[in-house]
Amino acid sequence: MRARAIYLAASLAVIGAGLTLRFVPLGLPMGIVKYGGSALWAAMVYGLVAVLAPMGRLRGTVLVAGAIALVVELSRLVHTPWLDAFRLTLPGALLLGRIFSPWNLVAYAAGLAAAALADRLASLRGERETQSATVGGGRDTGRS
Repeated sequence: MRARAIYLAASLAVIGAGLTLRFVPLGLPMGIVKYGGSALWAAMVYGLVAVLAPMGRLRGTVLVAGAIALVVELSRLVHTPWLDAFRLTLPGALLLGRIFSPWNLVAYAAGLAAAALADRLASLRGERETQSATVGGGRDTGRS
């Protein structure tokens, strides 16, 4: 349960960062805003996949999140009146995007890699803390 809460909190933080990047005038170049938002979107997908399967393997989480990102990007090549109408709304633009771009796939890969790296580093840190607590008998030994 704790892992799910951590992944959900991280996903919400990524959503906040993405919305800030897209909607707050930070003076950043448009490419950073556009593709940074795409990278953060992919990191959010990673986090939400991890919420659904918090004990899953890192590789599996990356593959499922990557497949979702790929399907969403390829769906931009499909045009139906109802889908195009949804894409014109704010939720539609944020969730599905509007125009296919192969550069988005690069941004998604970067976002997934960053999320997986952060996940792995957090996991290693947690393992180290668990080992330290075990070695010290569960007490604070005063060593860092």
